[in-house]
Amino acid sequence: MTGAPASDRDVTGGTPVDRVVVADVVDRAITVDEVSAVVATDQDGAVVTFAGVVRDHDEGKGVHALEYERHPSAGDVIAAVAREIADAHPEVRVAVLHRVGALGIGDVALAAAVSSPHRAEAFAACGALVDLVKDRVPIWKHQRFTDGSDEWVAAL
Repeated sequence: MTGAPASDRDVTGGTPVDRVVVADVVDRAITVDEVSAVVATDQDGAVVTFAGVVRDHDEGKGVHALEYERHPSAGDVIAAVAREIADAHPEVRVAVLHRVGALGIGDVALAAAVSSPHRAEAFAACGALVDLVKDRVPIWKHQRFTDGSDEWVAAL
C-alpha cells in the first residue's frame, strides 16, 4: 500500500499484485470500514463489502464463543487468493482480512472489500473472493456451544 490516499492514486490498470491493497490474516479486531477505505478511489462507482460475523448458533446449537487458528501458510494463501481474484477481474481493487484468535458473538471474522468502476464486476469479484478464502485459506474454527459441547471446523 502506498502512502498516498486512495483517491489521489492513479489505479487504472496495473498488475494483480498492484490491485491487491490488503490481504492478511491478523490477530486483532477488524472492520469492513477499514478494508473499504483502502480500496475506494474517485474512479470507482462501486465498493462491495462483506462482513463474516460470528453468530450465536450453528446447525441448531447455541454458540457462546469461538476461536480461529491458522496454519503458518495462511497469510501467503490469502494473498494468493486475492491476487487470483484481481487477475480474474482486471478492473477491481481488493482488500481482505481474516481474524484469528478468540472472537465473541458479533465480532467480524472476515472483512472483504472490492472496488470497481462498475457494480457488476465488484459484486462478482467480492463473491468469488469470499468463496475462495473460505475454500482455500488454512484456518480452523473451534466452536464452543451453550450445551457444553464443542467442535472443530476446517475452513478447507
